[in-house]
Amino acid sequence: MTSSITVKIKKVSENSLNIPHYATAASAGVDLCADLKETIVLKPGENLKIPTGLAIELPGAHIVALVFARSGLASRYGIGLTNGVGVIDADYRGEIQVLMQNLGNEPLAVKPGDRIAQMIFMPIFRAIFEEVNELEETARGVGGFGSTGV
Repeated sequence: MTSSITVKIKKVSENSLNIPHYATAASAGVDLCADLKETIVLKPGENLKIPTGLAIELPGAHIVALVFARSGLASRYGIGLTNGVGVIDADYRGEIQVLMQNLGNEPLAVKPGDRIAQMIFMPIFRAIFEEVNELEETARGVGGFGSTGV
């Protein structure tokens, strides 16, 4: 069963088109759209900050909103996010902006209203760090970066 939270959303631009929604009953994320007055071109190797025209208020510090690249844009055009994953903290009230990066070989025209990223909501765990002299041994140990296979 899926849990729900209430996220307050505000249009911060008169260009804002739609409130995000889930495309299917099992979608994990909602699409974020480009809030642009005109088409812009994201050239190969270029990074651009694309506004969404939206700001959110999360229900508390126990929730974070995470912004990810859209898989279709990544697989077809090599479009990712400059910061890998965007983190929207519970106390942030500014406009959500997407840091798009063109890792492909062709320019991408981003039009007003285009779906440019997806946003999901996750619970947060705050760590209490306990300094120790030794960590518990495991079969894997310190093996990393391909140590369990490629």
